[in-house]
Amino acid sequence: MSSDPPRTGGLIEPTILALTALAILIVDQASKAAVAASIGIGERITVIGRFVELWHAQNRGAAFSLFQGGTLFFLAVTVLAVGMIGYFYRTFRGRSLWLQAVLGVILGGTLGNLLDRVRFGYVTDFVSVGISDLRWPTFNVADASIVLGIGGMLIYLMLTDPSRRKADA
Repeated sequence: MSSDPPRTGGLIEPTILALTALAILIVDQASKAAVAASIGIGERITVIGRFVELWHAQNRGAAFSLFQGGTLFFLAVTVLAVGMIGYFYRTFRGRSLWLQAVLGVILGGTLGNLLDRVRFGYVTDFVSVGISDLRWPTFNVADASIVLGIGGMLIYLMLTDPSRRKADA
């Protein structure tokens, strides 16, 4: 472990995190609004064969339509998640601008679904991927951002963990 203090990165790190989160939030909300305006609840639009379809679903559960009900519980979990993102932001300051962007992707997705829950009491899901009746649970841009962001963060940490480098040396 280095005794050097982590560099703060000035305004670049929080700017990257905030702009990335804002971009994800805008894309998420715009895509949900477009689906709500053009597809009736329960209707399907085929995009790529039957492999990718757009559905309009109101999800009162967690990501990918899991654990239906419990809106207040999910609001509390979301607030906790935002707190964890803040913790990771502070912990990872000075490590990588890419990591700040990944945290922004997670934050943008988290805020996108939070905004839906607060405004409507549910989250609009609309992407369905699969073959015939064998389909992945319906999701949205926010869900995909959260999952891909967490995956990116895990990959980054596995590849750059200082204890791994010491063990390999």
